[in-house]
This record gives sequence, structure tokens and C-alpha cells, in this order.
Amino acid sequence: MSVKKIVILFSGVGTNLQNIISKLHKKKIHSVTYEVVGAICNKKEAQGINICKKHHIPFTLIEHKTYNSREEFDKELVRQIQKFDPDITVLAGFMRILTSVFTKNIKAINLHPSILPLFKGENAIQRSFESDMKIGGVSVHFVSDELDGGNIILQECFQKEESQTLQSFQNKIKQLEFELLPKAIIKILKDK
Repeated sequence: MSVKKIVILFSGVGTNLQNIISKLHKKKIHSVTYEVVGAICNKKEAQGINICKKHHIPFTLIEHKTYNSREEFDKELVRQIQKFDPDITVLAGFMRILTSVFTKNIKAINLHPSILPLFKGENAIQRSFESDMKIGGVSVHFVSDELDGGNIILQECFQKEESQTLQSFQNKIKQLEFELLPKAIIKILKDK
């Protein structure tokens, strides 16, 4: 039996952190057992910290504001991730632009709330909603030096509805995120 270790990076509420724990942590799927061995957060007020405590997931707080540069922060982030020796690192609402200090040392995937390469960066949901596009969607991609530019692992889209509000659009995005991110983790790690 194979055990695959996952480290999750988050910055906020932790809904995707909770989803990964619920769907994969200590679960056996196709003769592979998945284990969330640790989580790292960059904001001390993040609600996701309570999720880690509730599920006894070791977590590390690394506040980016205490570092003089992105590279310095990324160096410490890499050091802390490597302590867990994960098979994959998952950015699940981790709101940091990472430098090559990170991308050259850590195999990581990111969840993005649009159909990449459209609407990279911040406010992707709102920009996608307000666009003339007839669809919205979610992408999971490898983290690279280019913001939201790594190779795409999985994508899924949905048809926009005439009566859709920004809130209902966001809800649909969240529903897709919950489906797609665990699938992407399984896809990557079953072949590893």
C-alpha cells in the first residue's frame, strides 16, 4: 500500500482545505492512501487554522509581512514545506505570488477560479462574471514562475445563466472547486 503525503497552503477561511481533508485525508482510493501531513498559512487571522486544529493537522504560520522580500519569505516557505517531505504541495486559496525560489524547489499545484489562461491573478471570479464570456469555470494547474501560467492539470466549465447573480456565480465556482481539486490531486499522485 502506498501513502501519498500532501501539504496544503492557505490564506483564509479554508473551505478548500476542509474539502481536501474530508475527501482525501486518511482515505484509501485505488490502493493509494492520502494523508494531509501539514498545512502552512501566511495570515494569523485565517479561519483555516481552526480547521487544522480540529483535524489535528500540524500547521505552521509564516507571516509574509515579517519578511523583507518575496524571496526571503519563499525561502522560509520552502524550508518549512521540505520538513514534511510531501509528494505534492497544494495551494488552496494561498494568496501569494511565488518566486523562482519556491517554484524551482517545490512541486506544487494551484486552484484558480477561472478557465485559464483567462482572468489570471486577483478578482478572477468577478472579472469572469462581468465579462462577455458565456461560460465560467475552474482550473487546477502546476505552479510555475508565471502567475497562473503553469501546465493545466484539469479544467471544468459551466454555462452562465441569464439570471445569474455574482453570488450564484461564486457558488457555482466553489462547487466546481470542491469537485476538481481532489480529482487533480488523485490524478497527479496515482501516477507518481
